[in-house]
Amino acid sequence: MNWNVLIADLLAVMLGAARTGAWMMLAPPFSARNIPGTVKALLSIGLTLPMLPYLRGSVPSLETWDIIACAVLQVFVGAGLGFITGLLFAALQAAGDMLDLFGGFTLSMAYDPMSQNQSSVFGRFYNLIAMTILFATNGHLLILHGFLKSFQTLPLNASFNLATFGQLLIKGVGEMFLAALQIAGPLVVVLFLTDVAFGLLNRVAPALNAFQLGFPAKIFLLLVLSGIAVTTLPAVIETLVERSVAAVLKLTGG
Repeated sequence: MNWNVLIADLLAVMLGAARTGAWMMLAPPFSARNIPGTVKALLSIGLTLPMLPYLRGSVPSLETWDIIACAVLQVFVGAGLGFITGLLFAALQAAGDMLDLFGGFTLSMAYDPMSQNQSSVFGRFYNLIAMTILFATNGHLLILHGFLKSFQTLPLNASFNLATFGQLLIKGVGEMFLAALQIAGPLVVVLFLTDVAFGLLNRVAPALNAFQLGFPAKIFLLLVLSGIAVTTLPAVIETLVERSVAAVLKLTGG
């Protein structure tokens, strides 16, 4: 069987897959390390194939250096879009880490085989809950749609606006810390007031050893309040998805 495949179409798919693959390495939920690299490579090609009509007209010349330069640009564009998307979702991990810090769970940090690094209890818990809600609400499809839109607004031969990327990066970092404070702030305030209350109790009755009693009390409060706070995560994740998609579309000119 002879397959007649145009060189231009094959080159367009490969260059588009380079952008998609770089994006999948950084953008949640596709950046999970438990997804094999072979699956990500095949998925990047499969996601790029439907966008072939938008890529045909922007294929560079068949000169070797032009193809290499375009491939490097696509990797950079995909990594930039994925980093912007992942930056906002890092707020959930940061919020969980803040709860671990103020709740005393930082002592139980252990190696997480899924992310292949050290992870705190509530940091990992918030991350897993966020990914579950993201798939349950089809938020991953909205993120994927926002990225694939970049092939229409930012073709293969287009230039990448570094100034806009820098502005979005600075804004994204600020929004990440702000979102982390908004998520974990109320619980952190309660834990801080608990420390203050036990500190005053220790001044009144030093024999009670209030600080030793404070550890189980803070753990109990954190478990109860975090269980209540989980009910607010769907609305938070919906907002983060909308912000990440809007940032990607703004960066690509969509």
